[in-house]
Amino acid sequence: MRVVKKPRIADTGRGPLGRSVKGSNGPGPIGPGEAVGEAECKVCGMNQRPDVLPIVSSPIWSLLLACMLGLAVALTAFSKPASADAKLGAWIEGVWPDAEAAGVSRKTFDAAFKGFTPDLKLPDLDLPGRPSNDARGQAEFTRAPSEYLDRAYLIRLATTGKDLAAKHKATLEKIERELGVDRYSVLAIWGRETAFGHHKLPHDAINVVATQAYLGRRKDLFRIELIAALKMLESGVPRSLMRASWAGAMGLTQFMPSEYFKHAHDLDGDGKTDIWNSIPDALASAASQLKGKGWVAGQTWGYEVILTREADCGFEGPTQERPISEWAKLGLKRANGRPWTEAQLALSAYMMSPAGGYGPSFLVLENYKVIRRYNMSDLYAVFVGNLADRIAGGGDFVTPWGGTGPQKTSNIEEIQQRLMALGYDVEKIDGKVGSNTRKVIGLYERTNKLKVDCWPSDTVLDHIRKTAAR
Repeated sequence: MRVVKKPRIADTGRGPLGRSVKGSNGPGPIGPGEAVGEAECKVCGMNQRPDVLPIVSSPIWSLLLACMLGLAVALTAFSKPASADAKLGAWIEGVWPDAEAAGVSRKTFDAAFKGFTPDLKLPDLDLPGRPSNDARGQAEFTRAPSEYLDRAYLIRLATTGKDLAAKHKATLEKIERELGVDRYSVLAIWGRETAFGHHKLPHDAINVVATQAYLGRRKDLFRIELIAALKMLESGVPRSLMRASWAGAMGLTQFMPSEYFKHAHDLDGDGKTDIWNSIPDALASAASQLKGKGWVAGQTWGYEVILTREADCGFEGPTQERPISEWAKLGLKRANGRPWTEAQLALSAYMMSPAGGYGPSFLVLENYKVIRRYNMSDLYAVFVGNLADRIAGGGDFVTPWGGTGPQKTSNIEEIQQRLMALGYDVEKIDGKVGSNTRKVIGLYERTNKLKVDCWPSDTVLDHIRKTAAR
């Protein structure tokens, strides 16, 4: 199979929560330096000054010019070290035994890697000069929560989602009967991942997962994805369909290759699992994945609550999960003013404050964890949960999202390092704001009698630096 390389375009990152709205609407025009080749050579001799032509036409000068051009081509060819090509070739051959064991033929394998060149523009690569906390392309970990959970965008998606709920009513009812996942959550996944199919994915999946497996920071994880992507080719999925995010997620609801063989679902009964063009298959596949990750039928994702002095944002995170009845004893009430029911009080939940003290807080249930397993981000899970509520007829957040500003990766990493040095239980130093980081910031603020806002602000970083300097 001959693979035709298309012009590369930039990945714009995610819209809101997702595992992010990813990329632009398909290939754009050829940019500077991309159209070099035969067409360019045809104009090499044009527009020269007439007085130059006799010199160039001399046999001696023509020979000299030809030699100089030959030397230039040779130097260009050797500008890329042969060792780099040898290393890549050895790595590709090292993948073959795993691919063969997974049932991939040599013909498919060779066709997949023909002309492969790692895409060094992708995020999350382990390259010299590239920061270790590179979070480009991951809007969940770079944008302000208020920007990621943009109200106007949520309203637009909810309006479209309601129309699609009516249009695909029979399909969604079948999904609820067969898989036990409610229609609103399935639609919310579709809306968050590809804006209901309007977002076009910019990358070739094989190139992406191969680059990440070869040069990425999570090589082992992406090697698994690469083998699964090769299996997809072997099973008959056309490579032209396998357009992906920078991380290799494909289809209307963004499936990683490894999830395709576990959860892709042929709901329309045509004998194929088409997550790219069949809305029934794509939505059922998303539902199947949620079910496989532990979805609890008939249960919501969480409740917005109002925090108290006795239960501030320092109580955040799954390590402090408890029955809602115990949260109620600490004074937590539903933000919409409704009382807790007996059934709700019996549920187990943990506190989630994605913007620290500068936005809504929630008591989240098992289905929140499941959405998070679909895409490991708190903001993503809140986005999907709230969008599902809106499609079902619910409204806005009660507490507004405050002005935290963008998430500053370098500041977050320094705060994590310094708090770990001070003895706080920091799970990992990654420059990303998760529930553990917000919790330990809150505990530090509480211990030092600061305003407890659980956010990695310049103010708290300055205080931590002064504490370390004493």
